[in-house]
Amino acid sequence: MKVAIVHEWFVDYSGSEKVVEQLLRIFPEADLFSVIDFMPDHLRKHIFNKTATTTFIQHLPFARKHYRNYLFLMPLAIEQLDVSAYDVVISSSHAVAKGVLTHAGQLHICYCHSPARYAWDLYHQYLKESGLNSGLKGMLAKLILHRFRNWDVATVNRVDHFVANSKYIARRIKKNYSREATVIYPPVDVENFSLSEKRENFYFTASRLVPYKRIDLIVEAFNEMPDKQLVVIGEGPDYDKIKASAAANVTLLGYQPFEVLKDHLQRAKAFVFAAEEDFGITPVEAQACGTPVIALGKGGALETITPDTGIFFSSQEKESLKEAIRLFEGRGALYDKQIIRLSVEKFNQTRFRDEMRKFVYEKYDELRRYN
Repeated sequence: MKVAIVHEWFVDYSGSEKVVEQLLRIFPEADLFSVIDFMPDHLRKHIFNKTATTTFIQHLPFARKHYRNYLFLMPLAIEQLDVSAYDVVISSSHAVAKGVLTHAGQLHICYCHSPARYAWDLYHQYLKESGLNSGLKGMLAKLILHRFRNWDVATVNRVDHFVANSKYIARRIKKNYSREATVIYPPVDVENFSLSEKRENFYFTASRLVPYKRIDLIVEAFNEMPDKQLVVIGEGPDYDKIKASAAANVTLLGYQPFEVLKDHLQRAKAFVFAAEEDFGITPVEAQACGTPVIALGKGGALETITPDTGIFFSSQEKESLKEAIRLFEGRGALYDKQIIRLSVEKFNQTRFRDEMRKFVYEKYDELRRYN
């Protein structure tokens, strides 16, 4: 069975790349395809030092840093990737990867991290935060995203089977694409995290500092609670703005290596999570350390956090978060670290590989029976 894995872009190592890494463990002979491949050498071990076959966008000016500016060309680019020689095509998609062209004799399975947020659910928020609500640039952005949505829907039937990374994303696939999806939760390296009895009096959050992650909301809430300490790990376009707004009780550490992140997850009083996320790997990693989570009660967090492992706040408003923290302060000692850890062991990497392997082979056998 000859397998091609199509991914949007290789530039760093985050949630979607962790999925590709595990797919390569299932299918080590698979070939990689992507719009661009600028993954740094020190991260290439995660894709087994493979180099992806890329598109013409790889060679356009400033593509290394500003590849997202070429979104309007990506539908054309992804269709130029020739995967016609493969029996199975697995697209790892949150933008355009699912639009790769396949023929009737091939099996195309899309592992959908999310329909493109900026074109669907977060469309109006994206325009507002980018200053594109009005003016000539705004009109152009709206036209590009309108055409992108039309293409996105038109390519739905290029996929034989959708796999969603959560029930939340399965509902979004149904809403936007009118397709059913099988839920296979993404792989979390829970074995690489361990319990620690050493707890300190600080709250912790970690994320890329981009608008929809709402780190700004968390910092604003703690600015008004000077008796509580917050530590933030992460970098991104919002870093300088958030750093400038942070009070003395808020510490921003920027990018940190894995061991520093893990150490803070193990020592924190609680992990704070304010994004409406598709799944949310870091809250699961926190729980793998026995650390309770204070999270927005929407999105994938509802599938990974229980009353025994954390507490929810209802809206992305600082008063809502502050109230949840006050409630947590009253019951924090009641959380059992062992119970928290056990609750997320089901999200381990072996489980993901077993479920994906079984799904792919079952669907491939079905295709062969009828072709």
